[in-house]
Amino acid sequence: MTEAIVQDYEVSSEGAVRHWEIPYARLTDQSPTATLPCEVTSLTTGTKLTGTGLVVDADASVAVIDFTCGMVYWHEVRNVLTYNEGVAELTWGAINIGDEIYYDSSASMAAGVKLSTAPTNTTGGNNTRFGWAMARNDTDMALFPKGGATASTQEIAVMQLGSGSAAT
Repeated sequence: MTEAIVQDYEVSSEGAVRHWEIPYARLTDQSPTATLPCEVTSLTTGTKLTGTGLVVDADASVAVIDFTCGMVYWHEVRNVLTYNEGVAELTWGAINIGDEIYYDSSASMAAGVKLSTAPTNTTGGNNTRFGWAMARNDTDMALFPKGGATASTQEIAVMQLGSGSAAT
């Protein structure tokens, strides 16, 4: 028995691509920017849906976000590991391939930087897992580990968790 292809997406080399419009009011950052990470608010902390902004429509107050599991985007990532609760960054570490990357809502994050290696934020709440650090290409692979024991922001290829994947 031959199988029929029901939808075009079933022949995609990257699986089902998930691009969805989300109202600004449902985003942690209610002034999203295309190409930056986004987080959709939820009732449960640390388990929010995350993805990469593709298009922002200020007139309609919606953003089109790529929630595709396993999609890799080039993002700025802060190498902070822990915070002095309620104050500022406390410790930092080198970022290596495979390290977990989090959507970090801490107020101390540099403008435009939404991701870090810290599992908790400045208030002690859980950051949402965004994905994992990856090498962009062979040249980039040779630069790992990136950062170190002092504060820095690194350009990292991040494989996003997206939707359709377990959060842990």
